[in-house]
Amino acid sequence: MLGVLGDLVEDVVVWVAGPLRHGTDSAARVFRQRGGSAANVAAFAAGQCPVRFLGCVGDDPAGGGLAAELAGHGVDVRVAHRGRTGSIVVLIDDEGERTMLPDRGAATLLETVPDTWLDGLTHLHVPAYSFDGEPVGTTAVDALRRVRSAGGTTSLDASSTGMLEGFGRERFLALAEELAPTLLFANRSESAYLGLLVDGRPGPERARLAATTVVTKSGAEATTIDVPGESPFTVPVPPVGEVRDLTGAGDAFAAGFLAAFLDARLTGTEPGGSGAPGVPVLREAAARGHRCAARVLASPGASCAED
Repeated sequence: MLGVLGDLVEDVVVWVAGPLRHGTDSAARVFRQRGGSAANVAAFAAGQCPVRFLGCVGDDPAGGGLAAELAGHGVDVRVAHRGRTGSIVVLIDDEGERTMLPDRGAATLLETVPDTWLDGLTHLHVPAYSFDGEPVGTTAVDALRRVRSAGGTTSLDASSTGMLEGFGRERFLALAEELAPTLLFANRSESAYLGLLVDGRPGPERARLAATTVVTKSGAEATTIDVPGESPFTVPVPPVGEVRDLTGAGDAFAAGFLAAFLDARLTGTEPGGSGAPGVPVLREAAARGHRCAARVLASPGASCAED
């Protein structure tokens, strides 16, 4: 079972018609949906593998509604209830690019993860957003350590350069070095900012994550996978027709990738007993991640379950 720990919030999505006009009205369409990087990964992974979400929502109707909606996708939802449910305003321009204004609210208030929440998990995925704020930051680190000590694998997502700048580049690298996740997902700008992959080559900080496979996405260009002890290789991204919205594409990629990775472990095609991923498995995982992301890019809210 895949576990995902992090934010479950309400997205207030604003599709702006034309340039945003400062100080006056701008035409737009506004709608609300379940959001949060971790919740998105869990929802996209549902239907591909058993998945459990771990987090905190407000003790309010919004929190209850979001938890029920996520459970409706087939996710085993385990949440604490404290404070008020968080919201993120997502501004989407004509090209599908997004600008986010987050107020994470209760998502930062997760204090503990009971043992029962971790029972049965073979992998735990945590977006870096969960390290930014307390007590959730300490709670996330503790959960990752417990899963590893029980023999499971783990992954992190670098989340955003804005988050990394606020959290601290060196602070994040030191934490990732200590946690030694099996996988680290990042986009091209995040990977370059962290010094992990620069101009297609391992960067100056890559040696610090000696046991971690770094997966660097690059939009419509090929994804680069850097496996410890191997030369980096790329997996091409199939073309997508009309891109409606970039929101959630990275989370969909991670969901498809992790589902394929766990399938390989379940079927015994993953070499070794440590969970260290092999190159053939990683190629297939990236290919499934690309297929999942393509569905979301073309049809926001679409399921990633394979036909």
